[in-house]
Order: sequence, then C-alpha cells, then structure tokens
Amino acid sequence: MKLVRFIADKEIKNGILIDERTIKAICHNLFDTIHGDILSNRSVCCDIEYTLDDVVILPPCLPSKIVAIGLNYLGHAKERDKEHLLPSEPLIFLKPPTAVIASGDAIVLPCGSEGRVYYEGELAVVIGKKAKDVSEAQAREYVLGYTCFNDVSEKYFQKLDVQWTRGKGFDTFAPFGPCIETDLSPDNLKLETYVNDVLCQVGFTSDLIFGIDRLVSFVSSIMTLLPGDIIATGTPAGVGRIISGDIVKVKIEGIGTLSNSVRTKDLIS
Repeated sequence: MKLVRFIADKEIKNGILIDERTIKAICHNLFDTIHGDILSNRSVCCDIEYTLDDVVILPPCLPSKIVAIGLNYLGHAKERDKEHLLPSEPLIFLKPPTAVIASGDAIVLPCGSEGRVYYEGELAVVIGKKAKDVSEAQAREYVLGYTCFNDVSEKYFQKLDVQWTRGKGFDTFAPFGPCIETDLSPDNLKLETYVNDVLCQVGFTSDLIFGIDRLVSFVSSIMTLLPGDIIATGTPAGVGRIISGDIVKVKIEGIGTLSNSVRTKDLIS
C-alpha cells in the first residue's frame, strides 16, 4: 500500500493512497506499529477520505537522519571516472533532515551555484522499526517500505571538499516521496529521471553493487536506525545539471513520481 503524509483540516495526518486521487486517513502514527503490514487491519483506518485536491502533500515521514550511499552503480562510477575507486564496503555519507522537502516543493539553488547543481535519482529505503546490528537475513523485517529520492548535489563543492557534507547538505537537497510503498520487492525496479519531461536517467535496482539487505545490515552495524530513517541506495548513470526553471521528476515503477521545480535562492535585502 502507498502511505502518505499530508495536511488537511489544518492538521498533519497520515493516510493510505487508495487510488490516484483518494486518501483514506489513518487514525494514528505509522510508526506506532511494529511493521507496516499491520496497516492492513481496518481498525487503524478512519472513516474519513480526502482527495488530493483538498490536501497538501508532505514528505511521507520525518527521518532523524538520511544515510546515503555513494558509488553503488558501476555505470555512475564510470561516468564520474571513479570505477577504479569502487569501495569494497558501502560508501556512506549523511544528509541532514533539514534538507528534506516534499514532492511539489522547490529545490533552491545556493547563491553562486547556478550550473553546478545535479539531480541524482535513487530508490530510498524507509526504516520501520529500531534497527541495530541487523543481519542481512533479517533486514527486510526492519523495512517499512520504499520511496523515490533525489540526492541533489552541488558538484563543485562535492569535488572541492574531502568529504561531501557541504555539497550534499544544502536545504532542499533531499526531496523524497510522494509516498512510501510497503508492498513491493525492491530487487529489480526501473528508475527513471526526467528533466522538463525529457528522459535523462534510466537504471534498474538489480544493478546495485550493494543490495538492500546488505545496506540495512551494514548501516545498522554502525549506527542505530530509527523508525522513519532513510537509506538512499545510490544513483545509476545519467546524472546531470538542473537550473532555475527546470522541473525534475524521479519515477520508480510501483511507487510513483517525485516531482520538484528548481529555482534560485531569494536574496533578502
């Protein structure tokens, strides 16, 4: 099922997207349950429905941290001339939760960064319950579902700095959504990124160097993952620039489309 978070009646609510236009409200916090499958129990749903026209869609969860994976597709490593640097273990970095925006929100270019900001479409894993030292065999038990993610990156700073925090950490540089899909195998999904409706990036999650189970196990061996935390699994080949006025869309089969406009930062006089 597709889980969404939204504003309606001046309140933040959770819900299930039951068709392309209709949301059925959920009566409690998604992460009060042990696993998303319990949402199939009708008792968690309210007798309240909304149409998408009547709500404001929010990021589908609020992560305490976003753990992103670098160089996890061979094709992307080659296009960055880094195929000789492929890691023997997952290469991780963090994006701050302050970078999060929803589908429909604007990616804001930092001052002076026009022409240096790139899209990176990715599949993201949403953690469903507290995870520490999880085995690969148990990894899926800790996953609530999957969503679309755009690892927006300021490439000049990313290349200039020894680590990637500045280039990856600007406000609005972590769009994800529009929903969390709970009933989905992530092992061979088609991922596409469009800029102004032109297809720019195509990949398949079957080409991940480190798969979902390995990533959940590896990251949880380093840091405790909390409900709502996100692991962004890396981007395939085809990343490229976005500039003010663009519309960038990350589409993953079975999940939906994450869509964001791009604009320059408003200067305060």
